[in-house]
Amino acid sequence: MDRPWLASYPSHAPHQIDVEAFSSIPDVFARSVQKYADRPAFVNMGKSLTYRQISERAQAFATFLQQDLKLARGTRVAVMMPNLLQYPIAIFGILQAGMTVVNVNPLYTPRELEHQLKDSGAEAIVIVANFAHTLAKVIGQTSVKHIILTQIGDQLDFPKRQLVNLVVRHVKRMVPDYALPDAIPFNSALARGARHTFEPVRVTLDDLAFLQYTGGTTGVAKGAMLTHGNIVANMQQAHTWISDVIDEGGEWIVTALPLYHIFCLTANCMIFTKAGATNLLITNPRDIPNFIKELARYPVTCMTGVNTLFNALLNRPEFAQLDFSRWKLALGGGMAVQHAVADKWQKITGVPLIEAYGLTETSPAAMINPLTLKEYNGMIGLPLPNTDAQIRDGEGRALPAGERGELCIKGPQVMKGYWNRPDETAKVLGEDGFLATGDIAVMSTTGYFKLVDRKKDMILISGFNVYPNEIEDVVANHPGVLEVACIGVQDEKTGEALKLFVVKRDPALTAEDVIAYCRENLTNYKVPKQVEFRTELPKSNVGKILRRELRTTQ
Repeated sequence: MDRPWLASYPSHAPHQIDVEAFSSIPDVFARSVQKYADRPAFVNMGKSLTYRQISERAQAFATFLQQDLKLARGTRVAVMMPNLLQYPIAIFGILQAGMTVVNVNPLYTPRELEHQLKDSGAEAIVIVANFAHTLAKVIGQTSVKHIILTQIGDQLDFPKRQLVNLVVRHVKRMVPDYALPDAIPFNSALARGARHTFEPVRVTLDDLAFLQYTGGTTGVAKGAMLTHGNIVANMQQAHTWISDVIDEGGEWIVTALPLYHIFCLTANCMIFTKAGATNLLITNPRDIPNFIKELARYPVTCMTGVNTLFNALLNRPEFAQLDFSRWKLALGGGMAVQHAVADKWQKITGVPLIEAYGLTETSPAAMINPLTLKEYNGMIGLPLPNTDAQIRDGEGRALPAGERGELCIKGPQVMKGYWNRPDETAKVLGEDGFLATGDIAVMSTTGYFKLVDRKKDMILISGFNVYPNEIEDVVANHPGVLEVACIGVQDEKTGEALKLFVVKRDPALTAEDVIAYCRENLTNYKVPKQVEFRTELPKSNVGKILRRELRTTQ
C-alpha cells in the first residue's frame, strides 16, 4: 500500500508501535497511579484529587457495583454528568469491574434519553441530580434497575460541599423536582464499596469498554462499540505522537469539552492521564468569564477544544491578559479549525493551534498534524502510527494524491461495530477493515490530508453530529406542520446551524411555535435557529424532498 505520508512523519513517531503493551484501560491507569500516586490527577472547583485518591475511590465504586449491586461482568452502566470529579471515579470504577460505560449527554430530552437507555440495555445509571427529572420521566420504560445519584459538590470538602449543593438546589434552582425514591447517593455508594474487598476481574483488550453513541456516518444515534483494545491503541498512538512535546508527569491539561464526548474522553481523560498530567475540569465552559478565571488560577500547559470554544475565548479581552509562558500545546478537533481563529490564537498565546481529525468510530484520533508546525496549514494532518488511510471513489477503489473521494481509515482504534446493528456496521466497515468515514477529502503528494466536504447530509454543530432525519421526524409530529426539511447553514459561532423549511398545516403556525416544540424534544444544539415557511418543498419524481435544492437557494 502506498504511504506517502511516511516521508512527513515526525522522527520520534514510527509508523508501527506496540499497541498491545497494556492489557486494558485499568492496566494503563494502574501504572499511572503507581508512577504518579501523589500528583494531582483531576482538579475541579478548587478541589484536587491525586492519582492515588482517584484510584482508591474508583476501586470503592467498582466494589460497590460488584458486591452491593451484584452486577455481572459486562453489564452496561450509564453515566450522565458534566465534567465533575465524580466522572473519572465512576468510569474508572466501572471499567475496573469489567463493565461497560454508556456515556450519556446530560442535556438529553426524555425522548433521547429513553432511546439510549433502551438501546444500550443499561442496568444502572450514575446521574447528577440536576438532570434526574429527565430520568424520572422515562425510567419505567427502560431496563435500568439501579440509580446512583450525585450532586454537583459531592466530591468537594466540607463545608464547601454543603454550600455548593445548597446554592445549586435552592438559590440558583438548578435542580427541578423529581421522584426517584430508590436512588442511592454517590458518596454512600463509595462508602458501601469501601467496606467490602474488591474481587479482581480479568479485563482484556477484546472486552467492550464504551458504548459511545453517535449518529455515525448514517442515520439515527447508534452505539459505537469501543473495546479496551481500541482505546488503549489510541492512547498509545497519540501518546507517541505528542511525547516529544510534553513532560511526563508535568502537564496541566484544560478539560473544557465534556468528558462524555469521545474527543475529550480519550484525549484528556485517557491519553493525558497515561502521561501523568493534571486534568483541570471545567464544569460549565459556556460561562467564559469564570472559565478564564479558572485558567488564571492554575499553571496550564495544554488545551484541547473545538473551534467555537477557542473563538469564544479569543473574543474576551481578559483572555489575552493571561500568562501563556507555560503553554505548549493547543489541539483542535471535533470540527474544522478556521484559519482566522488559528491565526488569532497563535498571535495571542504564541502557541500554534494544531488540528486533528477523528470520529467516534475511531476512538477518536485518526490523524494529527505534526506538533512542530509553526502555523496553521489547513490540513487535518497525517495518519497516526499503525493507521492506514485511503481516498476511495464510489466503487471503493483507492484514488491517487490530488483526487477527491471518501476518506477511509484502518487501524486498531477502529470500532468493533455498532451495538446490535450489523446492517449499519456493514454499511461503513468493510471486510478489508477500512472504515468509510462519510467525509470527502483529498490527499496531497506529501501525504497530508485535507477535508473538502461531507458525504450525504450530516450537519456539524460545535463538534456534534446532527442528522436532518432526526430533526425532521420530531418536527413532523407537530400538529401544525404538513411537511418539513432540515439543512445546515453557516454560522459564525457554531460552524453550522440548523435551518428548517416548513409547509404549514395550520395557517396560524409561527416560527416561534416550531422552535419551542423543538426545545421540548431536542437537545439544545439540535434546536434550529431559523425557520422558513414555504408553500411547497422541492421533490424528486418519487416524492423525496430534495435538500440539495434547498441548500442552493441559501
